[in-house]
Amino acid sequence: MIRTAPIKSKDATNHIQLLGNMVARAMIASGLGYQYGTDRDLYQALGYKTELQFEDYYNRYKRHDIAKAIIDRPVKASWQGQLELIESNQADETKFEKEWKRLNLKLGLKPKLMRVDRLTGIGEYGVLLLGLDDAKSPSDLVNPVKPGTRKLVYIRPFGQKNAIIDSYEDTPTNERYGMPKIYKMQTVDLNNNQGTEVKVHYSRIINIVDDPLESEIIGTPRLEVVFNRLMDLDKIVGGDAEMFWRGARPGYQGVVDKDFSMTQATKDALKDELDEMEHNLRRYFVNQGVEMKALAQQIADPSKHFDIAIQCISAVTGIPKRVLTGSERGELASSEDRDEWLTYVQNRREEHVEPRIVRPFVDRLIELGILPEPEESYMIDWADLFSLSEKQRVEIGKSRATALREYLTAPLALDVLSPKAFMEFCWGLTSQQFELINKMREDGEFDEVKAMEKLKEIQNRPVKPTPSINKE
Repeated sequence: MIRTAPIKSKDATNHIQLLGNMVARAMIASGLGYQYGTDRDLYQALGYKTELQFEDYYNRYKRHDIAKAIIDRPVKASWQGQLELIESNQADETKFEKEWKRLNLKLGLKPKLMRVDRLTGIGEYGVLLLGLDDAKSPSDLVNPVKPGTRKLVYIRPFGQKNAIIDSYEDTPTNERYGMPKIYKMQTVDLNNNQGTEVKVHYSRIINIVDDPLESEIIGTPRLEVVFNRLMDLDKIVGGDAEMFWRGARPGYQGVVDKDFSMTQATKDALKDELDEMEHNLRRYFVNQGVEMKALAQQIADPSKHFDIAIQCISAVTGIPKRVLTGSERGELASSEDRDEWLTYVQNRREEHVEPRIVRPFVDRLIELGILPEPEESYMIDWADLFSLSEKQRVEIGKSRATALREYLTAPLALDVLSPKAFMEFCWGLTSQQFELINKMREDGEFDEVKAMEKLKEIQNRPVKPTPSINKE
């Protein structure tokens, strides 16, 4: 009989929870790909994996171009511009705003928050390790953060692989029941390039998830739903390259002359010549008694198959196809793609980046006294995604100038549509903008008569009396 040490109740609870998660995943994976009951296993026939691990997602991210674009492009678009925290609309900076800027500049917070965003998307969760001044050695990290005002020394982003949940809170009356209690962190010692395992208390960790379902601590990897399509792309693109390698150069058929007697030595020499030609890209060979005839080349166009796979990926990720493939930069894509993409990025900021990354991080810093308590609340000031580029401003200016010319030269335009209505409905100006234009005219910054005369001069038409514009 083999005797084992008794398992403590807390350890048993953790083991049961981990085992439950594994069993649930295995049950889901076991039913994938079955058709006609269990007579056909579609996943097996197509070479798809039924159960995916973090390494599968990570390897795809590192080696697959589209997989990397799925992770990186939404992150880069979401975090573009400065990351500012605003406490007040007043011109003078508050203490809270100044301290955030100082901390952001000193520790480089934004790039590290971007990194944890990427790591979160690769696996089921990502974490931020807060390096606080109360931990004097790695062994101190397993202890809760000491009360009082703390100092933030560093932050480190970790992915699921190097931040394993070691134990969970198992007291039902605790508000953190079922939440992580201790993490096992894998760090790298730069002196000897070896990994070191340290245990870290949850109070030093910010756990971040993306697209969670039932669990608050486990999210959905961004590559999970498109993993099969990524494998399809490997087959399409890799198969196309292999097909071109084999088919671009025609195969050959050797026709031996009926009067020629081929010895074994001749056969061996001919085989060596052909091997040189096939594998070393040699373009000629010496031959005797054998006529070589080129076979027809067979090369197909894989672009339609590629587009279908990309469309499926675009549909489920929300990333427009042209943004995903990089065939056009986001700002140069069609207006529909641009609007769709910017709306996606804006929603991502509001639903993921802000509530799951930035605010939990800032709130923890306020709780630890690293940032001063705001008087009321704070806002996250993002760069305006929908601001017009210089080219777009010029195009809008041209369109408005054309519309104005048509309006002023139409005989009955002023009787049908007032200037204010024209500017509001045709130019898209607000009432405040219209009032500003009126004020500029009253202040002498706008000479209507001269403007009309210049317009008529350009059109090579005689100058007529300018109709008066009633102010509203």
